[in-house]
Amino acid sequence: MILKKCNKCGALIKVLQDCECKDCGIKCCEENMSLVKSNSTDAAFEKHIPTFEIIGDKMKVIVNHVMDEDHYIEWISLESDDTEIMVKLAPGQSAEVTFPYMKDATLYAYCNKHGLWENKI
Repeated sequence: MILKKCNKCGALIKVLQDCECKDCGIKCCEENMSLVKSNSTDAAFEKHIPTFEIIGDKMKVIVNHVMDEDHYIEWISLESDDTEIMVKLAPGQSAEVTFPYMKDATLYAYCNKHGLWENKI
């Protein structure tokens, strides 16, 4: 997953294919957007890494995180070579979703304050 974020307005985009030209890039607010790198080591007090439990042909995915108005998990995504499923979340909801089980896929969770986190299945 390639994500880019605007350092001025906070816009976040998923890049399907980035430009490879020299001195070129995706711009927002008249500046190049920054690459968002995923974390896989949970260094913050709140939990960010999506965990999962396989139940038959499904996966229950949970991010043990607060879901307050100003600090929450914006979305959880499941990505494999040919499939991506994303569930958007809102403050007050539980950071819990169910996806089909996909061996060798990757789970992502995006925190509005601490960025992108991942866990390989």
